[in-house]
Formats: sequence, C-alpha cells, structure tokens
Amino acid sequence: MVFTSKLIEKSVDAFASLPGIGRKTALRLVLHLLKQDKAATEQFTAALTAMREGIRSCQICHNLSDTDTCQVCSDRRRDHSLVCVVENVRDLMAIEDTNQYRGLYHVLGGIISPIEGVGPGDLNIETLIQRLQKGEVREVIMAISPTIEGETTIYYLSKKLQPMGVRCSTIARGVSFGGDLEYADELTLGRSIVTRVPYSGSGADNENG
Repeated sequence: MVFTSKLIEKSVDAFASLPGIGRKTALRLVLHLLKQDKAATEQFTAALTAMREGIRSCQICHNLSDTDTCQVCSDRRRDHSLVCVVENVRDLMAIEDTNQYRGLYHVLGGIISPIEGVGPGDLNIETLIQRLQKGEVREVIMAISPTIEGETTIYYLSKKLQPMGVRCSTIARGVSFGGDLEYADELTLGRSIVTRVPYSGSGADNENG
C-alpha cells in the first residue's frame, strides 16, 4: 500500500495496530475521519484521551471503572452474597448483556496457563480470598471459558475456596468445551448462568449435574 502522505500512513499504522483491523480497513477509517469536520475529529480524539487517562481498575472486583468502585459493586440492589468469577472484563460484559444475573463479579485478569508462564500469583486471586473472608458471600460462580486452562483454573480456585465454606458452582455446559464466553450467544450464556451446577472437581460429575 503506497501513501502520498506520511501523516495518513502514520494514522493507518495506528488504526491497523488494533485487534481485527487490517490496513485496508484502517485506511477507510482514516479517510472517513478526514471527511468529518474538525470538531468531530477533535471530539473523537478527546474521548480516547479521556478514556485512557480516566479509566481505572475497581478496587473491589477489578472491573474497568470511571471511579475507584465500579457501578456493579456500588449497586446495593444487586445480590452481594453472590460473586461471579470471570477471566476478563469482556466476559463480564457478555454476562451483563444476558440480563440474567444480578450478583457481583470478580475479574481474575487471566487464567492459569503454565505454557504461557501464567501462574496463580499473576491473577487476582488473593483479592478474591480477601472478599470471601468478610463472610458476606455465600456462593461463587466460576464463569470461566471451558478450556483445559479454564478447567485448571476452576479446579485450583475450588481447592482454595473449599476451607472457607462457600458454595462453589460452575456455569452449565450450554457453553461448549473449548469455547470462549465472549463469543457465546446471549441466550445460551444466560441459561448457563441460571442453570449453574455445583462444582465437585470432577468433569463427569459436573456434566451430570
């Protein structure tokens, strides 16, 4: 792709660095912005700058938030005795879109993956333990993608939670093994949350409910 402008080329490179954006799509986006009036472009860039500078991690659940405590954790209308553990913020948003869950969340920030060098100490597990030690939570739902790494993470967490007397459950197998939660349709994901099953540490037991 040949450019007659270095400024356009740099802008295309910037857009193309985003996930799922190829250089042709990046060029279309850049040309679209150039067609807009200056105020619209400034508003666009200002929104990105404000997001980058203002977004922070919720001090309770590690969700992305405008304030120290996210809207979910600060909502007293939600069931604070129920915590749904997810791998990342995308999975949290996917579950929220189902409108089937009214408890709280805890974002791990990844899953245990020895191949990639990710161990329990790299995840937000200790803060989860600290939340449960307060005694308000009665059930933890493991809403983690059903992959080998995900199952390893669920097993590790269940062993950590067992001495605390908190009920541990997993989402039902409406989500196929090896799939990612963020790509599951809302109906399937919503039903998986509602029809969750107790976690016993045995894959066969979980599938039989």
